[in-house]
Amino acid sequence: MAIDTRPLRHSAFRRLWLGQGVSFIGFQVTAVAVPVQVYDMTGSSFWVGVLGAVNLVPLIVFGLWGGAIADHVDRRRLLFFSSCVTWVSTLLLLAQSLLGIGSLWLIMGVVAVQATGFALSSPTRSAIIPRLLDRELVSAANTLNFTAGQVGMLAGPLFAGVILARWNYSAAYALDAALFTVGLYAALRLPAIPPLGEVTGSPGLRAVFDGLRYLATQPVLMMSFVVDIIAMGVAMPRALFPELADTRFGGEGAVGWLFAAIAIGAVLGGLLSGWIGRVHRQGVALVVSIVVWGLAVAAAGLAHQLWLAVALLAVGGAADLVSAVFRQTMLQTYAPDEMRGRLQGVFTVVVAGGPRLGDMRAGATAAVAGASVSWVGGGLACAVLVVLVAVAVPALLRYDTRTAEPVAITDAQS
Repeated sequence: MAIDTRPLRHSAFRRLWLGQGVSFIGFQVTAVAVPVQVYDMTGSSFWVGVLGAVNLVPLIVFGLWGGAIADHVDRRRLLFFSSCVTWVSTLLLLAQSLLGIGSLWLIMGVVAVQATGFALSSPTRSAIIPRLLDRELVSAANTLNFTAGQVGMLAGPLFAGVILARWNYSAAYALDAALFTVGLYAALRLPAIPPLGEVTGSPGLRAVFDGLRYLATQPVLMMSFVVDIIAMGVAMPRALFPELADTRFGGEGAVGWLFAAIAIGAVLGGLLSGWIGRVHRQGVALVVSIVVWGLAVAAAGLAHQLWLAVALLAVGGAADLVSAVFRQTMLQTYAPDEMRGRLQGVFTVVVAGGPRLGDMRAGATAAVAGASVSWVGGGLACAVLVVLVAVAVPALLRYDTRTAEPVAITDAQS
């Protein structure tokens, strides 16, 4: 049952894992501080939801393009460059807070720059993993990565809650900037990771479309993206946390717990994840885990005690970690290396864009029907929609790692 740590024996992966884990803690501090600052400036969950749209556009454009670039250049160099973009955006958030500028549009612009750096680095980092490790260790490596990420999503919001209660936004952004230097060092220490074989064409629109065309021939991969969009875009209640913390759970001390709750469950689920690598009917497991996520979110929206809401969100977080590991492993072991960056770009758009769609949906619905209706209704709708999609496209339910074979690239592009 215990988490598989064998990938940590490889020094390059170990540095990348530590760098990503430490820097992600700071990234999550900022991820809490920005919406809280926006809500403090505007008093509206609608504008917190707009942050989702500001993040989404760069994620779509640069996530897809960044994946294409990762298939054409040295992935180590691209990871370091894109990480620097993210780091600079954090420094800009720190500067605006120290100077007391208080401009909503400036914050929105800097968040867009931050999303650009993330959209370039995330598919590149994921495409690096199968080049560092043997195939049989990829599932364990993904579990380690997602667990470390969830540790960041747990520790970051808790740190943010303490920092915002005792100090200010500047302290939160300064901590992020300091911790992110560990990730920069890890990227710099990676070995060169040039493309395998001869590179043809350029990382432009045609390369992006080639990746999307290949994806269209893979119904299992396509549906794994669809159900994740449903899970995050329909059920994610994150944009409602500042308002519910203020109106139901007692203020800024509660907001950190709400933001951390999903990660609490994901970390516990990751530490007890040794069984994941032995699951072969991954399509069924993926659907079940997302249904559990939606129902747990809906139940949390009905809770009026902070501890109960946190506990239910934690159940959802554990289910979300399981679904994330299955989706990432299916992609990394199913796709060839020359397409891996582009498909990881799509994965990044879906994984990072889905919650931001959820922010937009939650904020807009709350503005019309109220925060409680937005929260509970989203969770229930997610569970129903995922079941309907799985029934409509049974290829996902039939997916079995013992018999699955991907379609060749030449067939996909012909």
